[in-house]
Amino acid sequence: MADLLLSSTEKIFIVHGVQDDYRSDGRSNIDYRPMELETEVVSHASGSARLRLANTDVLVGVKTEIDTPKPDQPGLGKIEFFVDCSANATPEFEGRGGEQLANSISNMMQRAYQSSQAFELKQLCILEGKQCWKLYIDILILESGGNLYDAVSLAVKAALFNTRIPFVKAVLMDGGNVDLQLSDDPYDCKHLDVGCAPLLITLCKIGDKCVVDPSAEEESCSVISVVVGVTGNTKSYCSGKEIDSVKSLERKCSTIGMNGSGSLAPQTLQSAIMQGMVAAESLDEALGQALLRERQENVILKKHAYGFLK
Repeated sequence: MADLLLSSTEKIFIVHGVQDDYRSDGRSNIDYRPMELETEVVSHASGSARLRLANTDVLVGVKTEIDTPKPDQPGLGKIEFFVDCSANATPEFEGRGGEQLANSISNMMQRAYQSSQAFELKQLCILEGKQCWKLYIDILILESGGNLYDAVSLAVKAALFNTRIPFVKAVLMDGGNVDLQLSDDPYDCKHLDVGCAPLLITLCKIGDKCVVDPSAEEESCSVISVVVGVTGNTKSYCSGKEIDSVKSLERKCSTIGMNGSGSLAPQTLQSAIMQGMVAAESLDEALGQALLRERQENVILKKHAYGFLK
């Protein structure tokens, strides 16, 4: 995150506002800034999304590839995260300045999605022990305005929601070699079940209290922040008759990370985790409603395709 040049008076104003539950931009300590989400923005990707959270801008693209599953996990697929910080996002990202932040975000996302309760990797399995789907998730940070972890996790989940996986029409075995026949129809595909995919919630300690969705100015006033990975609820991503057949799952913490040189008391850490769980629930429900509404609009307003592909 970029280090802003703030005077001591400005920092005191931010800290005192957080103590009174009235931040410098008018929000309370548990409020998020306005977001703009757009999906299917990269035509050559299997799934994509772009999220703008105030001055933070993130673009995510998902690429699918057939791979061999791990020997110790023959029935599971694979998922990998790659983060690139654009030099235009902030002057500190010029050269190799953003590598440390990019590695930190990718490692946090990898840990959050490796939990069996966070994302079902079984849905990526094609032939157990032989073939599986591997998802390459490329994350590009276009602009940095604070709270990158939350913005990245939201954009990743939105991109996975509209990711299309081609159907496998036939599997041929020839002397132990696997030959897959995929459907040539670009519309003959399936969507991933991402209801349980986790969201990362950043809680920034300013003074004696923690705030969600910290701005770049607020991050410069903090010495430590807690990043909590919270699993989602599949029911928030179902519509119509599907809601009755899907069980409501309890949200769980999939990973915890800390950034900064400061420290937290055990009670403060526990309170921050509980605050992150509450924020993740409302954020996940709002994201699910927005994605379902956009998918329904795309189905209703979908133009007829002409040509040799359809």
